[in-house]
Amino acid sequence: MGATGSKLEKALGDQFPEGERYFGLENFGNTCYCNSVLQALYFCVPFREQLLEYYGNNKSIGDPEENLLTCLADLFSQISSQKKKTGVIAPKRFVQRLKKQNELFRSYMHQDAHEFLNFLLNELVDILEKEAQAAKTDPDTSPPSEKVANGFKNGHVNGGQKEPLVTWVHKNFQREYSPTRQDACNSETATARDETFFRLEP
Repeated sequence: MGATGSKLEKALGDQFPEGERYFGLENFGNTCYCNSVLQALYFCVPFREQLLEYYGNNKSIGDPEENLLTCLADLFSQISSQKKKTGVIAPKRFVQRLKKQNELFRSYMHQDAHEFLNFLLNELVDILEKEAQAAKTDPDTSPPSEKVANGFKNGHVNGGQKEPLVTWVHKNFQREYSPTRQDACNSETATARDETFFRLEP
């Protein structure tokens, strides 16, 4: 990769983006689906910046409990803090945590990248929501990441109804659409409702 990396740097020359890092991820037999998603997420700059902010806030209070969010944040921090502009990193800790957490990813069979992306985004949201709930219960002992980096709407009461919690993962990847349903071909009765879904930004 060293020779390849230097070729890439020479090819880009002065056009190499300031502060950017281009690192491949080592494949552990069948983890190309995982690596593809991690690479795409790393180059989604708003997501990366918020994840690194989360990482910095958590580091300031010591070692947080390990989960997929902390492992992903640690991996992104490793990449962004490299002195070299190109190279290879082994996402070993992240993959180990993924396999420990979900048996679907323990086998040596190839997995679907889109299914993995959906699993990962939903898992990150679950972790942030639990942290936000813990921050509400005991705000004095919650780490700064729960107050600052989550960027959530904190369930304010609006007409007696709480707004749903919106994390920075939602803000980057959740979209809404309003499918219209008609009961019969000639029926004038049509219903529509907003539905949410996760997807990568174009």
